[in-house]
Formats: sequence, structure tokens, C-alpha cells
Amino acid sequence: MVQIVKKSKLMMDTVIEIKVVTSRSPLDIEPVIEQAFNAFRKVEQACSRFTPESELMKACQQIRTPVPISSWLFQPLKFALEMAEWTQGIFDPTIGKTLEMYGFNQHYLTKEIASSLAVDDTSYRDVILNDHDRTMTLNRPLVIDLGAVAKGFAIDLAAQVLTSFQGFVINAGGDLYAGGLDETGHAWQIGIQHPEQANHIIDSIHVTNEAVCTSGSYVRRSKVREDIHHIINPISKQSPHELTSCSIVAPYAMMADVCSTVVCLYGLEQGKRMINDMELKGILITSNLHVERVGGI
Repeated sequence: MVQIVKKSKLMMDTVIEIKVVTSRSPLDIEPVIEQAFNAFRKVEQACSRFTPESELMKACQQIRTPVPISSWLFQPLKFALEMAEWTQGIFDPTIGKTLEMYGFNQHYLTKEIASSLAVDDTSYRDVILNDHDRTMTLNRPLVIDLGAVAKGFAIDLAAQVLTSFQGFVINAGGDLYAGGLDETGHAWQIGIQHPEQANHIIDSIHVTNEAVCTSGSYVRRSKVREDIHHIINPISKQSPHELTSCSIVAPYAMMADVCSTVVCLYGLEQGKRMINDMELKGILITSNLHVERVGGI
């Protein structure tokens, strides 16, 4: 008999829920789901900027020295740097020090405050990746923030683990990948959260074998500056406010994750052009709650 099995864990500063549609026995299901959770554990240990023990923060201690890094860190970092180049720095993973200065530097479990001696006038060009020997070299002391790519990367890895199920959803705090079909044999229906009413849905879409990731100004606010949220223009050091919520539908979660951040930074018109140019789909919500569907969605 087909059933839905759900498991959840607190990881990467959010609740990760994995839901599978299956007729297999619990003994067959649970090891596979645990393997999917392990993808999040590995990516967090590699990419977190909130703990000095992470692979990222240890590597950032060495300046002008090539440091070998694992694929758990290399792949999301490489993608983040490619997006930085493509957007000419509007998206920039070296914004970590600025995020620290605005108070986005507390570990969600230990409550410890991360603080570094890095400077905030850095750019993605200060990070050199070598594909041949998989090393990272920093030109200056800086803090790399992979918040816009690491969760999507972990979702994609977990999705690869779950493909043997007839359907599954990996939901990492609203960023998700929906594989196969739901228990009724239809595409998954995904609700888009209302930006101002946490328990309400403002729109919904149907997806299968696609990721849906959302960035919004309502998610995390600075305790230091009232007008600042966690999405910050690395050049102006200000937060964009034209769009309140950007949901992007893409073939992979890492792509949807970073593109939702970039579209928030771009604003409505440039964000729409980017979605169409990349042949993605999106639901954009302006500050006056106008809902704009883009890309034939």
C-alpha cells in the first residue's frame, strides 16, 4: 500500500523535512532517508561561517596560501563565484563581514557570536579557486558567506539519494525540491507563503522534478539596523526593498536558491529579464503585495 513517510531534523538553521511516497517497508526506507539527511550534515560542516571548526572557516585562516578543500565546499563555492562574475558582483559571497556587522553572526544552536578580523571592502575576485588541485587561495582576510547556495546544494545532494522513491519532497525551511509525483499520482502542489501573514498562502504552483526556492525581505531582519534584512547589496551595503518575496522554479535547488537572492537584489524589471533569459520560472511579490508570475508559470 502506498503511504507517505515524513522525517524532520533541525539543521542549517532551519527544519529539514523529508517526505517520501512509497510502498516499501520502514526497514528499507529509514536508512535511505538518513543518508539524505547526512548530505545536509556534510554540507553544513563544510560551509558554515558560524563556527570556527567548519572547513570553510579553517581554510579562511590562511591568506595567500593554496588550501586543499573538499568537494562539499568546492562545488558550492565555485558556483557562488561563477554567479558573482556573471552578475558583475551584485551577488558576492565575500559579503560575510558585512553580514557580521549587521548582526547576522549568531550560531542557531550554540548562540555563540562569530566575529572576525576581516575587512568588508572585499570582492569575489579576492578568492581564487584552482580546478586542477581543488585549492582555494584568499588574497585578503575575508569572510565567505555561502548562505545563498549551500542549502540548495545540500537539497540537490539529498534529492539524488531519494530518486528510488516514486515521489518525495525535501523542504528546507521553504526551499525545496519535489521529485516524482504525490500519493495521488499528480504533480506536487507547492504553496507560496504570504510575506506578511506567516500562516497564509498567497499563491501556489504545481511542480515535479523541480526545485522551488524563496528569498524574502521578511525572513531575517537586522537587530542593528531597522531597514536592513539578510539580503544585502555588496556594493551599497543596503538591503533592497522593491520585492518582498522572490520564488524561483529551476531544475536544481542550488540554481533556484542563488537566483532567488539575485532577483531580490535586482528588483522587479531586471529580475524578470533575468528569469526569462535563463528560461526559469518565478513568482515575484512586490512590497505592495502585487503578485507577478514570470516565465509562463
